[in-house]
Amino acid sequence: MAKKNDYFGLSWIVSLILAIIPVTSWVCGFVTRFKEGKIVAGLIRLIFGFTIVWILDIIFMIMNHSILRLLNV
Repeated sequence: MAKKNDYFGLSWIVSLILAIIPVTSWVCGFVTRFKEGKIVAGLIRLIFGFTIVWILDIIFMIMNHSILRLLNV
């Protein structure tokens, strides 16, 4: 399985910096999910992106070098 670079193919350290900033994490998160064709996941990020999803994105970015992918729908 190929490793995905999150947030538009940027390196994981740049993606981590973008994930730490709430507004960029929210925007990049739902744009990335829409770009992947995951409409439901993108809508969830659009609605709940400033809550627990933001914290989980930071944790996942540090541990897995990837944002949270809760739904693959």
